[in-house]
Amino acid sequence: MMWTLTTGKDWASLREQFNWVRDMEDVPQDPVHHAEGNVAVHTRMVLEALQQLEGYKQLPAQEQEVLWAAALLHDVEKRSTTVHEADGSITSRGHSKKGALTARQILYTQIPAPFFLREQVVQLVRYHGMPIWAIERSDPTRMIIETSELVNTRLLSLLARADALGRNCSDQSELLYRIDLFEALCQEQDCWGQPRGFQTPHARFHYFYKEDSAPGFVPFDDFGATVVMLCGLPGAGKDTYVQQHYKNWPVINLDEIRRKHKIAPTDKSGNGTIVQLAKAQAREYLRRKQHFVWNATNITRQMRAQLVELFVTYKAYVKMVYVEVPYARLHAQNKDREAVVPKHVVDKLVSKLEVPAVWEGHEVVFVAG
Repeated sequence: MMWTLTTGKDWASLREQFNWVRDMEDVPQDPVHHAEGNVAVHTRMVLEALQQLEGYKQLPAQEQEVLWAAALLHDVEKRSTTVHEADGSITSRGHSKKGALTARQILYTQIPAPFFLREQVVQLVRYHGMPIWAIERSDPTRMIIETSELVNTRLLSLLARADALGRNCSDQSELLYRIDLFEALCQEQDCWGQPRGFQTPHARFHYFYKEDSAPGFVPFDDFGATVVMLCGLPGAGKDTYVQQHYKNWPVINLDEIRRKHKIAPTDKSGNGTIVQLAKAQAREYLRRKQHFVWNATNITRQMRAQLVELFVTYKAYVKMVYVEVPYARLHAQNKDREAVVPKHVVDKLVSKLEVPAVWEGHEVVFVAG
C-alpha cells in the first residue's frame, strides 16, 4: 500500500488539518527574496511549481508523494527561526535543520510513515537549500558526496527547483543556474540520484572521518576490537536486540550503571559521571581488543561522534545499530521496562532524534519494526 501524507491536498484542506500549515500564514519573508508574501503563499507556489515539473511527473507515485510532502514541510520551521534584523531584512537561519527535526517528529508521532520514506522526507527538508548554496562552500564536492549518502539528489534537485520557481524575486534565473551546476557536479561525482560508490565500507568511513581524505582512497583494514554501538529511543528494544544477537558479548549498558549508582536519568551532573565510568570500561575492552556492545540511546550525531572518536582511536571496527519501533509501541514497551522513562522525557528525546547517517560507522544497520 502506498503511503500518503494526506488525501486532502487542496490548500483549504491542508490548512484545516494541520496547525503547522496555519502557522505559515503568520510568518513574513524578506521581500527581496520573497516578494510573493508570507511562508504560506510561498509554500503554495512551491507545490504548484513542483507538480508542473516534467521530472516530477515522470516519478513513480510513491516518490511523488515523498517529494510533495517534503515541499509542504520544507519551510515548516521558519515560524520559529524568522528574525527581523537591525538593517530591516528578514532572515530565518537554521530553519532547514530545525525543520528536519520537526518533519521527523510529525511523521513519527502524528502521521506515521514507513521508516525509509520518512527519512527521505526528513533529509529533503534538511537539505532543500543546499543545491543553491553548494557551489559557495569551501569543498562543494565533499558536501555533495555527503548529501548523496543521505538523500536522492535527483529528488533534492527537483525540490530546490520548485523552491526557486515558487517565489517572486529578481535573481530567479541565477538560482536556477546554481541548481544546474549542482546537477552537473552530482553527475561528475557519480552521485546523481544515487550514493557515490566506495570500494569498501572502511573507505567510505575514512573519507567522512578524515577531512583531507580522497573518495578514491582505500585504507588498509587493520582493526582491533569490534564495537557494536546501539542507538535508539528508550523502549525501542535495544536490550532485546542485544539478547537476540550478542548474548555472549560483554555489554556496557548506561542504564544498568545508572541504576547501580542510583543516579536518576534527569540528573545531568550524575549522567556525566555515568558516561565517564562507561568510557573507562570501554577503554579496558579496547586495549585488550575485546569485542563489546555499547548500549545507550545515542540519539544525536554529536553524542555518537564523541564515542566513535574514542573507539577508532583504538582501531576498533564500529558497527552502529539503530533500533526503532512505532511511536505507540515505543511508549508501551517503555512502560514495561524495569526503569520507566517518563513519557514527557521520551517525547522530548523524540524531538531531538537524529537518525544515524550510513557513514557514521564502518557499518550502520537499521532495525525499524
